[in-house]
Amino acid sequence: MTRQTRLVYGSLLLAWLTIAIWQTAEHARVRRIAREALVNHARDVSTTVGLVMRSQRRFGIISKERMESALAALVKPDELNAIALLNDAGEVVASAGAPIDYDVKGLVPRGAHWGRDTVTLVNLVDLGTNVTAEAEGPRPTLVLPRGAFGTNRPGPPGPPTEDRPNGPPNADEARPPGPPAGDQPPTPPADANGPPAPNPASDRPRFGPGGGRPPFGRPFWMSEAEYRAAIEKQGVHSFVVVLSARPYRAAIGADLWLRGLVGLLATVAVGGLGMAWRAMVRSSELEVRLARAAELNARLKEMNLAAAGLAHETKNPLNIIRGLAQMISQLDAAPADVRDKSRSIVHEADRVTAQLNEFINYSRPREVRRAAVSLSAVVQEVVRTLAFDLEEKEVQLTVPPDLPRVIADEQLLRQALFNLFLNAIQALERGGEITVVAARDPARGVTLEIRDNGPGVPAEHRQDIFKPYFTTNQRGTGLGLAVVHQIVLAHGWDIECLANEPRGAVFRLSQIQPAPAA
Repeated sequence: MTRQTRLVYGSLLLAWLTIAIWQTAEHARVRRIAREALVNHARDVSTTVGLVMRSQRRFGIISKERMESALAALVKPDELNAIALLNDAGEVVASAGAPIDYDVKGLVPRGAHWGRDTVTLVNLVDLGTNVTAEAEGPRPTLVLPRGAFGTNRPGPPGPPTEDRPNGPPNADEARPPGPPAGDQPPTPPADANGPPAPNPASDRPRFGPGGGRPPFGRPFWMSEAEYRAAIEKQGVHSFVVVLSARPYRAAIGADLWLRGLVGLLATVAVGGLGMAWRAMVRSSELEVRLARAAELNARLKEMNLAAAGLAHETKNPLNIIRGLAQMISQLDAAPADVRDKSRSIVHEADRVTAQLNEFINYSRPREVRRAAVSLSAVVQEVVRTLAFDLEEKEVQLTVPPDLPRVIADEQLLRQALFNLFLNAIQALERGGEITVVAARDPARGVTLEIRDNGPGVPAEHRQDIFKPYFTTNQRGTGLGLAVVHQIVLAHGWDIECLANEPRGAVFRLSQIQPAPAA
């Protein structure tokens, strides 16, 4: 991997990490904002409850029925599930909505507890209006049942009823319980040696002009002990608000899907850019290789032409040498050993000439002139040419009579079949068999096979036998099958060497275009 490639991959990875961190931070911000929105909603609810309590209380007391009715009006499905007012001991004073798990407040006395579908907020002072204090000093709010207002209390009852929302208590209601006014017991006489005897009526708290006000803003009909007890049991100290978490979770889920989609797109984009860069690098390398291969191919062509010319020029002196050696071998006056050596010169000259002919044939450019060709006629002509070789080895050749017509260059096809038949004859022992098989395949066109029952080709050599100068025959030049491969490639066909069963080899030509019916 080059330095430039490492730099590009590092930049793409850094960009992906930046996007991932950014989306994670944005999702955390959205989650925080959604939580704050729920808490702010709880603040609004508690503020509303505080305003309701201030507007409805009289002498620091609110009817429990009216308070719970006001709380019930605030409860909305899938938004505000429940709300409750607690005293200082954590006991319920008034509530509305679904049942609340009050153990939660012990876990988070001044915060929020997140459940699966709800969030429970315990509200003291910081989450809403402080309903336990006023400008003139501490004044707790009591939530009492309607029947507890002024019952068996000295003095007039507390807050106005629904019949008298704003008026003061009348004289009959203000009269404390006891015997009628005319039946009041006389005041005991004063003792000459001490203060007068106590009068129960005179010990009751007096309010109005000159009467003063009860300490800590307690209702005037309650004694101090009763007021303290009422504060402990019925005094509002905190709120418990249960909000539905479904809108929060829906918003978080939607944002998570959005961030995930952005992350997925970023991953695809970074991966695509990385693959594009890799493909571009490989394409550049291939272009360089192709340029070098083209240059090398041009040089090889020049060398091939030069070698072909040299081989052609070499044939002329070889023919002269062969002719002279043949004349010497036929002279009766020449010694016997000279005639034998002359015949050896003729044989070697023929062998070298054959190799030069095959080399020239291999180096010749292949220009295909396609036409409709009778495969049967071409095969029969090749068989007549090799008749002497077939008879010499007593080879049995089987050719079907109905071979199809194909589109090919007749001369090149004849040369390819000649080399394939000759290769099979050279590989066979005396009395061997060669079989020609042709078939039509809609997917592979016309398939032509030349089968023999010779020793076959080892599996590790089946791909190499089409290379120039590779041969398993000691008398072969290694160019016959290479020429066949050239001709097959020039036509756009395929050729492969397979094993014949039970023994031998199969050379299969496929993708041959069939000729249209005449």
